[in-house]
Amino acid sequence: MKGRYIPFFVCTLLLVIMISTAVIKPSPITIEIPQGWPQPTNNPFTKNILTEEGFQLGRKLFYDSRLSKDSTVSCASCHQQFSGFATFDHDVSHGINNGLTTRNAPGLLNLVWMSTYHWDGGITSLETQALSPLTAPNEMGETAEGAVAKIKSDPDYVKMFHAAFGSKKITEKRMLNALAQFTSTLVSGNSKYDKVMNGKATFHRVEERGYTVFKKHCATCHEEPLFTDNSFRNIGQPLNRFNDIGRMAITKNPKDSLLFRVPTLRNIQVTYPYMHDGSIFSVPQVIDHYRFLIDTTQPTLDPKLKSRINISDRERDELTYFLYTLTDSTFLNNKRFSRPHNIKETQPIHLH
Repeated sequence: MKGRYIPFFVCTLLLVIMISTAVIKPSPITIEIPQGWPQPTNNPFTKNILTEEGFQLGRKLFYDSRLSKDSTVSCASCHQQFSGFATFDHDVSHGINNGLTTRNAPGLLNLVWMSTYHWDGGITSLETQALSPLTAPNEMGETAEGAVAKIKSDPDYVKMFHAAFGSKKITEKRMLNALAQFTSTLVSGNSKYDKVMNGKATFHRVEERGYTVFKKHCATCHEEPLFTDNSFRNIGQPLNRFNDIGRMAITKNPKDSLLFRVPTLRNIQVTYPYMHDGSIFSVPQVIDHYRFLIDTTQPTLDPKLKSRINISDRERDELTYFLYTLTDSTFLNNKRFSRPHNIKETQPIHLH
């Protein structure tokens, strides 16, 4: 009688082996390019294939404060969705140990149309971008090895890495690749401005006049449709309290002193405070900087700003109303980009 059960046992064993060794095939996804936009400048997915599983893993990592040294700061702590993935309210970002950084966190959006990252362009790869804030002593203050050691002990991460990369091995490279897969999908291109350009809406007459002011005085540096040319320029701000010399810290070239990236104006209504040091808190004040406060004596000042910008108070207000049409509420409220339900803001973990 026992022999009759051997084939059943063998078949069951073989089935278990087949299931446990089955090849995981992640589901490829693509980045949807908004209508009328150019092809992305930076495609990081030649080898780091963009998949739904990689995206979801990156999303969880982005919101996980365990990646910081004291488990209090996540990527999302400084890049908040409701603020266009910028830092809301604070002039500069907060780091571990209740400390401060030296710059305002810029909005994370439309990153695949950029070839360099950070205010000074010091990072040239989206796949390694997260390593800088992760290891900076005044930001997340962790080591890549330390972050990997923490998440290795989480069974959910083991499953997610397996689903995303086909094996349960958790490495620094895979962690960074997953984060890049999430941040690369943060595309904002569905504002009122976009609807107007695509014939689905019309500007109010005040917004229309503001658009005229924009095209005359701002569009050279803030090129449509991305509303940035991704260049580095000195806009005549004084050296701040952190003695931040901008791109010169990267290139060591004195000609790059006080040059900072031209930020996108998309979602500018919600990404305050503004400038690299968060020193200005409203859009009209930003415009007034260009009208009255540019330090025209700085040797590296952008030549286009030598005469400042000559517009009236009414034109300033009209320009402000136009800039508010760049607010993309779909992007700001997209639950696909929000905090996963299975992770909290602070989630300490102890290593044994």
